[in-house]
This record gives sequence, structure tokens and C-alpha cells, in this order.
Amino acid sequence: MSDKGCIKCGGKDANTKEVAMTGTGLSKMFDIQHNQFVVVYCTNCGYSEFYNKKSSAASNILDLFFG
Repeated sequence: MSDKGCIKCGGKDANTKEVAMTGTGLSKMFDIQHNQFVVVYCTNCGYSEFYNKKSSAASNILDLFFG
């Protein structure tokens, strides 16, 4: 059995959110948010990690967060 959890506080509960952000240059000027990420955050302390939505499967992200 694994004792891994949040790397900051050891908490075992996490949630996810999807966010979009602008890049640089023209996308920033015209507020085009083409960079999409999934944010995994600890519900205890708020520590967060960003994962590129295009390269990560949502089902594997919590496994990456908890090791």
C-alpha cells in the first residue's frame, strides 16, 4: 500500500479544474486562449500542478499528482 499524497502537506484528497490561457504575441493581444490545461490541486493546502490537456489523459492525472 502506498503512503503517497500531496508533496506539500501529505493530504490524500485532490480535485481537478480545466483552465485556458493566452500565449504570447497576437494571441495575447486578441485574448485568444488556445493553451488548455488541467489543474490538479490538493483540497487541504491548495498546492497545484498544471498538466497540458492535449498531452495528458484526464484519468491518469491524479496518478501523476500522487506519484
